[in-house]
Amino acid sequence: MLYNLLAPLADQHQMFNLFRYLTFRTGGATMTALLIAFVLGPSLIRWLKSRQRGGQPIREDGPESHLLTKKGTPTMGGLLILIGLSVSTLLWANLANPYVWAVLLVTIGFGAIGFGDDWLKLTRRNSKGLPGRLKLAFQIAIGTAATLGISATVAEPLTFGVAVPFFKDLLIQLSWFFVPFAVFVMVGASNAVNLTDGLDGLAIVPVMIAGGCFALIAYLSGNAVFANYLQIHHVPGAGELAVLCGAMVGAGLGFLWFNAPPAMVFMGDTGSLSLGGALGAISVVTKHELVLAIIGGLFVLETVSVIVQVASFKLTGRRVFRMAPLHHHFEKKGWQEPTIVIRFWIIAFILALIGLATLKLR
Repeated sequence: MLYNLLAPLADQHQMFNLFRYLTFRTGGATMTALLIAFVLGPSLIRWLKSRQRGGQPIREDGPESHLLTKKGTPTMGGLLILIGLSVSTLLWANLANPYVWAVLLVTIGFGAIGFGDDWLKLTRRNSKGLPGRLKLAFQIAIGTAATLGISATVAEPLTFGVAVPFFKDLLIQLSWFFVPFAVFVMVGASNAVNLTDGLDGLAIVPVMIAGGCFALIAYLSGNAVFANYLQIHHVPGAGELAVLCGAMVGAGLGFLWFNAPPAMVFMGDTGSLSLGGALGAISVVTKHELVLAIIGGLFVLETVSVIVQVASFKLTGRRVFRMAPLHHHFEKKGWQEPTIVIRFWIIAFILALIGLATLKLR
C-alpha cells in the first residue's frame, strides 16, 4: 500500500525514492511486523487466556512432562503472526503484484483452516479438531486456486516446469501434472511445520531461517542480473515476495519473544499451517520447490519420522522411535527440552546453508 501510494511520487520528491527499493521495503516489513507483534502480543495473550479455560488440550499419549509444564498455556498464538505478516505485507508490498496475493491467499486460507482446527479442539476439550480428510480437502482447494493463479502469471517455459538443484539448465516439464505437484508442496510443507510444532520455540526459528533464505532467493530470482550471474531461473516479479518473507521473519521474531521457553502462548495450527503453506507457495513461485526440501530439511525429517513410525507399526507391530515426531523421541530418551530445541535449530541452520549453496553450485 505504501509502495503503491508513495513510489509514484518519487519523481516529484526525492525523499519518496526509497519506496522504490525492494531491500528498503523488505526491511520496513520486517520491522513493522516485529513492532506489531510486540505491541499486540500481551493484550492478545490475555484475551486468549480469558477465552480458553485450561489452555490448549494436551495429548494424553504425549510425553508425561507436557501434562505438567504445558497445561494451561493458551494456543492460537499464530493469530499474532498472521496479523503482523498480513498487515506488514499489505503496507510495504506492491499490491499490483499477483504473486503477493497468491501467497497471501495460501497463508491466510491455511491459517483459517488452522483456526477452525484449534477452535474445535478448545470447544471439545480434546486434542482432536477438524477431521483430517476435511482439513486436507480445504488445503487442496486453496492450494489449487493459488497454483492456477501462479501458473497463469509465470511465463513460459517456467509455467509448468520444475527446476532441479545442482543442474543449471535442467527444467522438468510436468504439463498439467504441475498443479498437483505444486499443491503437494504447499500442503506437505504446511503439515510438516505443523508436525514440528511440538516444543516451545521449536518450529518458529526454523521457519524464520527458511523465510530469510527465501527472501534472498525471491530477491535473486526476481532480478535478471543476479539470476543470470547465478544461473538460476529468472521469474519476473518474484522479488516482491522478499517483502512478505521479511514480514514473516519479523512476525516470527515477535512471536518468539512470547513463545520462548517457558512459552506464554503456543502458535497452534493457526500459525503452523499458515507458515508452512506460505513457504510452500513461495517456493512454487520462485521455482525452488526442491530446494525447500533442503532448506526445510528439519521439517522433512520430522515428517519422515512419523511416516516411518506408522508404517513400521502397521507392518511389523514394532516402533522405530520411542515416540514420533522425532523431537518426542529425544524427550523420551531423557533430553531436556531446551537441548532438543537448540540442537534442532542448529540442524535447521546447517540445512539452510546447504540449500543456499545450491544457488551457486549449479
